[in-house]
Amino acid sequence: MVDSQDLLQHPRRNLGNRYRSAAQKFAKLAKIDVDRAPENLAWAEQNARQAILHDFTDERNWRCLAELKEMNQDNDGLHAVLEDIFSILGRDPEHLEQLTDINFLMVGRELLEAAFAKDPLEPDAWWKFIHSSSTTKEGPPPALMDFATRCKRLDFRDQRANIVFARRLERIRSAGHEDLFIDLARHLLAHRPTNHELWMEMGRLHERRDEIDEAWSCYDHVQQLKPHREVRDQFLSRLKQRMDGEEVEPWSGPSIEHRDAFLRNMESLTERVSQSSQPVEETLAKQEEIATVHPDLSKLETLVAGGDTQQAFFLARRLVATGEEWAEPWLNRIQGEM
Repeated sequence: MVDSQDLLQHPRRNLGNRYRSAAQKFAKLAKIDVDRAPENLAWAEQNARQAILHDFTDERNWRCLAELKEMNQDNDGLHAVLEDIFSILGRDPEHLEQLTDINFLMVGRELLEAAFAKDPLEPDAWWKFIHSSSTTKEGPPPALMDFATRCKRLDFRDQRANIVFARRLERIRSAGHEDLFIDLARHLLAHRPTNHELWMEMGRLHERRDEIDEAWSCYDHVQQLKPHREVRDQFLSRLKQRMDGEEVEPWSGPSIEHRDAFLRNMESLTERVSQSSQPVEETLAKQEEIATVHPDLSKLETLVAGGDTQQAFFLARRLVATGEEWAEPWLNRIQGEM
């Protein structure tokens, strides 16, 4: 079973191409038939938006919509297009600074092309760009290390950003930079813990590297998010089959200490994307003045009330993993909100 939201966000290029072609036809009609130009431009924009909805990874769809906004002299609309693109590209502060106090009808499309030149949406084009700046075949390309540094300050809460950057990480892993893949994947997952596909990729990599505890933790997340995908149980079954006939103690899961440390690490990564306007510690101090409650419960309540679902998710997972059964309803609630 696939979630409808997952289907909506995963690119479908054939539908994107179809809607973009329809948008271009209406745009041509608008130029030919002046009397019906407003009506045809409206239909063109509607189809262009549908093209992006179905495939936000195709730069041609964005160019089409931006051109239509320019034809309509829609300065605010072109601004919105650029803001949406920069959300997909991780809301880079350097990008967002370019969107203040400018005439988008004059330079909007130029900014769009500059963004695509530096950050292509297509992962193969991005990987080619990364290698184009390399002068040596030894070691990671300098542009890749710059990308890794930049990744740690980007905002990947937009599901589309998570998809785009996860595909980039696939290229990094395929090129053999496994440690860098794991490091950056954890940052993406801190922003969007429900990305079960990336958890699965992490689990497979850890399993191949014979990092059993880490692999189990990743597969456990997948099965928590998608109970019908029994990947954690299948992993345990593979381990049992591998150990049959050997004089080794059967492995039944990582220690509580390991699970606690793993989830604490993920929880700490989420702190920098906190949405709360008031520090959690300050809020907890005020709550303690009113009543004495379990400190972790207070923290959960504060995080959820402040909209910090990412950090709340890992806190609840850690509490459940360490035997705090009262936290399980909180975990289910948070997961449902995400």
